[in-house]
Amino acid sequence: MVRTIAEFLATLVIYIAVGTAIALVSRRFGVKTSSEYFVAGYRLGGFLSSMTYAATTYSAFMMIGLVGFAYATGVGALGFELAYLLATLALLTVLAPRVWLMARERGWVSPTEMLSDLYGTNALGHLVAVLYLVALIPYISAQMIGVGSIFEGLGAGFGTGIAVAAALSLTWVVVAGVWSVASTDAYQGLWMITAALTYVLWVTLFLVPSAGLDIGRVAEAITKAGVSGLGGFWTPTTFTAFTVPWLFFAVTNPQVVQRVFMPANERSLKRLIQYFAIYAIIYTLIVTLVGLTARALTEVGVLGYISNRDLVTPTLLLAAHPALASFIYVSIVAAAISTSNSIVLSVTSSFVRDLYERRAREVRPRRSITLANSVVASLVATSAVVAFLRPGFVVEMSVLSSVILLPLAPVTIAGWVSEGVRGVARYSSLVAVVVGVSTALYSAAAYGPKKAFITTWFGVPISVWVLALSTLIVVAGLLLSRVKPHVGR
Repeated sequence: MVRTIAEFLATLVIYIAVGTAIALVSRRFGVKTSSEYFVAGYRLGGFLSSMTYAATTYSAFMMIGLVGFAYATGVGALGFELAYLLATLALLTVLAPRVWLMARERGWVSPTEMLSDLYGTNALGHLVAVLYLVALIPYISAQMIGVGSIFEGLGAGFGTGIAVAAALSLTWVVVAGVWSVASTDAYQGLWMITAALTYVLWVTLFLVPSAGLDIGRVAEAITKAGVSGLGGFWTPTTFTAFTVPWLFFAVTNPQVVQRVFMPANERSLKRLIQYFAIYAIIYTLIVTLVGLTARALTEVGVLGYISNRDLVTPTLLLAAHPALASFIYVSIVAAAISTSNSIVLSVTSSFVRDLYERRAREVRPRRSITLANSVVASLVATSAVVAFLRPGFVVEMSVLSSVILLPLAPVTIAGWVSEGVRGVARYSSLVAVVVGVSTALYSAAAYGPKKAFITTWFGVPISVWVLALSTLIVVAGLLLSRVKPHVGR
């Protein structure tokens, strides 16, 4: 254990040093306005665009959360994640070109600014900015919990991991805004996928054979455990409850919506979608395979049952060579940091653009960037405190954020398709957000973050209720907006 900790700290220092150097070099691209700070002045190439999208999307949720989720619940976890991926690719293919073009024509920087413009009301942008705070602090905290779990598994202290995650998030955002985030995302994304490939090869070619098993016995053990398909935990209702919020992740989470604004041209946008698809399918298959293999090792008695599923990866890596384990541990840190950086930057953009620049008589770029750095520091500090309290598992905290943001799906899609909404629809969008979010928050408070996902009302999961209520209100507003009032003589 002592050797593993030493190797981990050495690898971590190398990772931090290289990442910080990349962030500092990225300053040469220039950050003089809020547009350059938050969306790189719409100048990202295809590779950087795709890597920042992938690294932002795939977080500690994967190597910590999804490994443990597959271990505890079985193959249904793969279906859950693949449903997200297919929905995301469909939404990007159909809607991203339209959104990318509108962002350029209208000068969008923040997702809330986009909604305010589409609906012709600043009230919607202000409401959503507050919503981001409520919904995404748990998601940022989930990334920090992922890092803390690694340190905890190594005996280095959960709180130490939280502190490291917070310090890196703050530093790499402040250095050069999205330029440092995107460039370090590319670095971290490559580290993540390389480590994941190494991880699965080690598990299947070394760990499994060393236990006297082969792929056939692994599959047999998974089947006997009752986790080889839907059933058990993954009833149709539970699968629907967990999957629905994830289907619309690409349109409800500001950190990924904002990345559609950034590609330099249409070719770069196409590369974003293509490279992300390749990256995503490889990463998803690797992560779930590792979780299922770990469960097979438990079933045949090689591993004891791991009750805290966030510790499945740390437990497996205790059997690895310290250098290999350290490389994989640091990849999880990279995944968490890349995601938390992007979320913090997107949430901050909403406050700077909607609450300062759209209201100020004279916008001073230096003041905007100073304000941005202050908001970043506040968000990181708050998220670190929540993470230290550890209110739930990584998966539940991540999905909870998506449930709270789910009412934004119909509001955002309707705005994109219509390219501008007026009349009654302005107010229905506000009502849809309030009703949907209130329903999600009530369920989380009444049942707890974990049970809220599997609780049903009249046999229907709460996440479906949230989506259905907000969609009905948005559609009603759109229909009423198209009805011309009758004017008598």
